[in-house]
Amino acid sequence: MIESTINATQAIVTLDVPLPGIIWGWMITLNMWAKSIGTGVIFVGSYLFYHYKKEDIPGLRWIMPTVSFVALNVFLLFTLLDLHQPLRMLNIFLHPHFTSAITVGAWMATIFTALMTLLAAIGIFDEFPGVMKHNAMGHIVRENSGLYEKLLPFVIFLAIPVTLYTAIIMAEAVARELWQTPAEIAQMLLASIIAGSATLILFASNWNKEVKKSLAMILLVAVGISFALYMGEYFFSFKSSEAEATLAFIQMGGSYSIEFWFAMIIGFVVPFFLLINVIKEDNYTIMRIVGIFALIGLYCAKDVWLKIPQMLPLS
Repeated sequence: MIESTINATQAIVTLDVPLPGIIWGWMITLNMWAKSIGTGVIFVGSYLFYHYKKEDIPGLRWIMPTVSFVALNVFLLFTLLDLHQPLRMLNIFLHPHFTSAITVGAWMATIFTALMTLLAAIGIFDEFPGVMKHNAMGHIVRENSGLYEKLLPFVIFLAIPVTLYTAIIMAEAVARELWQTPAEIAQMLLASIIAGSATLILFASNWNKEVKKSLAMILLVAVGISFALYMGEYFFSFKSSEAEATLAFIQMGGSYSIEFWFAMIIGFVVPFFLLINVIKEDNYTIMRIVGIFALIGLYCAKDVWLKIPQMLPLS
């Protein structure tokens, strides 16, 4: 966007011009990747929280909100750093326009992060020595108001739009037909499940065997469906000439081809087959390696899918 002022009339002339090169770079990739972790650990962790006993998942009450809190702050930090005028971010809160997906997303992400802060504090307080009292039998018990359990449903509800609103923003981009709303929403949701289960696997060393198998199964299903969607878009996005031209950057040895197939193999194909054996043999070491592979592959897949539509000239 170019602006100039005509001195005689003091009129401001605005001209839309194509911006060459990649505008949304690695910061936005890291932004989406961290957001997937932050919301994914809530989705997957909440399932474990409600499905298993506390003894089967020791530490989950503080691990889940703490990891989410850290990831969400990385997401918000790089969102802020990517802005050319970071202080303008205040206008989203001081002069909000809720017709904008960015404004709505920023408000929801802020509320979500605030709730994560509270849940993390409660979880750490419950896990480690805190306020003690004696019950009627004279035993020392920990103070617990049940606030954690009351807040968790609201957190799960907020995690859904927080992880999906980026797909809406991408779909609103002009002349970027590869970023179609239905497909992007599905991929954003699957990315959060992949990131959440892969991250929680890294903390599951002392969790029950059945819990580990559940995490492995969740990750197995998520990478399988996500890979199928990527292949569907890769091979069957022929209805749009713009989408075909975009995919040319990764098809037949084009730009980003190596990164794309590296992401597919390391992040989706290898984890899928390794997890089948992991579920049978209960090998936690391999499971952790798979979790790391899935996180690396997810980052690379997001990076390619974000950048290649921007490589087409807009005029």
